[in-house]
Amino acid sequence: KGNNTLKTLVMGIGNTVMSDDAFGVLVAERLKHNYRFAQDVEVLDGGTLGLDLLPRLENIDRLLIIDALELREAPGTVRRLEGKEVPRAFATKLSIHQMGMQDLLAVAELQGHLPKEILVWGAQPRTLEMGLELSGEMQTALKTVLEGVLLDLERWGHLPLAEDTNPHS
Repeated sequence: KGNNTLKTLVMGIGNTVMSDDAFGVLVAERLKHNYRFAQDVEVLDGGTLGLDLLPRLENIDRLLIIDALELREAPGTVRRLEGKEVPRAFATKLSIHQMGMQDLLAVAELQGHLPKEILVWGAQPRTLEMGLELSGEMQTALKTVLEGVLLDLERWGHLPLAEDTNPHS
């Protein structure tokens, strides 16, 4: 379409059966479930797909990644990274998919598909043991990151269309 709207991809990364590693995916699910955005915003559960996500970066102007990150901080610590900090976010591997993220960004850059603006919201996990529940620290971090992501989307001109008033989410 001939519109000049900048396309934004919000991608939650992680493994949903490895407790706190599910963090990014759960934030993305919460965004998808509780908010609706215009067509220029896509919220994606990137799971552990790594390089398989490459086609999703084509024609995207802004990329916002959410993931559990090795920050060498107390569990639940939240960080917002941008610019030169982004590659460093994935330099210390917490899990296999993060190597995939580093590769994904590198290959996207080589192919000329690296989005102009990339933000990473991350939180320090407590545990990456097999499990389906986030630790208490990461549950708290999830709320903080969700608010931060919504503020960044708003700053980029993407306001939710209609907020679901579901009290159970």
